[in-house]
Formats: sequence, structure tokens, C-alpha cells
Amino acid sequence: MTANRQYAKRSVDLVEALRLEQPPISISFADTVPDGLGAPDHRVPAGCRFWQDATHGAFATSAGDHSLCAIGVYTHNLEPSSAQQADLMDAIKVFGDLGYVRPEELPLIPVLASQPKHVLYSPLADAPLPPDVVILFANAGQTLILSEAVQQVEGHSAPAMGRPACAVVPQVMNTGKAALSLGCCGARAYLDVLTDSIALFAIPGAKLDAYVERVLALTNANTMLSRFHQLRGHDIAAGHSPTIQDSLRAMAAG
Repeated sequence: MTANRQYAKRSVDLVEALRLEQPPISISFADTVPDGLGAPDHRVPAGCRFWQDATHGAFATSAGDHSLCAIGVYTHNLEPSSAQQADLMDAIKVFGDLGYVRPEELPLIPVLASQPKHVLYSPLADAPLPPDVVILFANAGQTLILSEAVQQVEGHSAPAMGRPACAVVPQVMNTGKAALSLGCCGARAYLDVLTDSIALFAIPGAKLDAYVERVLALTNANTMLSRFHQLRGHDIAAGHSPTIQDSLRAMAAG
């Protein structure tokens, strides 16, 4: 199976198993842009907006395309312009004055260890390069299965991150492990798909196959066990005291 067909298959697997409303997106870092891949066709207020745009098509960005997002340039370790550096200092001052990000908390915000020239965004199904990070727009039920997959793949629970939302990308890149982001007030203002019921789940591209395998297995397990608990709950509400075997027999009969 070619790489493109493999990514398309993995995307379908995730969408169908988790019943995702948005397709998974791929983020790749590169020093050169693959032939035929264009730049964004409009300006964005923040780099996280590219995540939503990537659900519709592939494109490549450079630091200039992130010109209005000093925070994203910082977390992605892109080469800043003097204007972006000034914006970053102004933003940090405002954050500090508000008690939103205190000075002692700045070192806790992940920053990409490498310094790429380009950031490529696309639907996972159309990834032009192997994905470094795969982002899923997931609700609570979908995140439940993804969190269980993290325990099985990584052997620990995924961190739940807040501001800034873009920091989830360097977090996954630097550690090679999945992370959950609840977004930030900026991302929730700029992304229409990031509603109050949706969070961001980021998976390291190198472990995509392992995650898809566990997601498929855990989706099946959760479906069966949900039916088991529903039947058991109904029996108990009706005044019965079913054993586990009673509930298993009821599920098999149903």
C-alpha cells in the first residue's frame, strides 16, 4: 500500500470508528515544500486557524503566513520578524498584567525544539509528507476512547493542556507522545469547529498505526460494554439483582 493510500485508510478508520465530524488533519514540518503544494489563500488571525482550513485541503506555510500570530510563531519556533517579536513582548505583558500567563509560567509552555522553515497542513487522507502530528477534533465520548488508547500505546495518561492551544503541537513533537488540548480562548474565538463540546487530541505521526489499531479495538470494546451496562442498569432499575453472568446472558440474548 502506498503512503498516500495508507494515510487515507487510517483517516477513514479513525473517522468511522470514532464517528468524527471533522477529518483528522496532518501537520508536517519541512525545510522545503513539495512540488505542487501552494500557500494559504487567505490571511488568518492565528496559526491555529490553519487546523480548520486543513480539513478542506493541503497547503504549506512559512513564518510570514503566521505574521499575525506572535504566540504561534513562538511555540512553533519559526523565525520571527521584528514586528512579530514586538507583538510577542506586548502579548506577554498583557498576559502577565491579567494574571493569564505569569512570568514564572512562560518556561512551562512547550516550544518546538527544532526550527523549521515551513509548516505543512492537510487532511490526513491527503498528507503530502509523513505527518509529524495528527490532530483530531474530538468530543468527550471520542476523547474517552483516545485516552484509553494512550494508556495502551504509551503506558501513561495523556496530559490535558490549556493555553495556548498551539502548544500542543510542540508538546507532541518534543516528547513523541500524545496530548489533549482543551484549546484556549483565542483558538475558540478563531476556529468555528472548536465548539464548547470539542477538544483537540494530538497524536505523534510516528505512532499513528499503533493508535489506529488500539482505537479500533477499544471502540468495539466500548460498544459492547456500553450495551452490557445499559442492560444491567435497566435490570437493576426494575428491581432485579443480576450477576455479571446474568447480564452477559441478557446481552447475548439481545
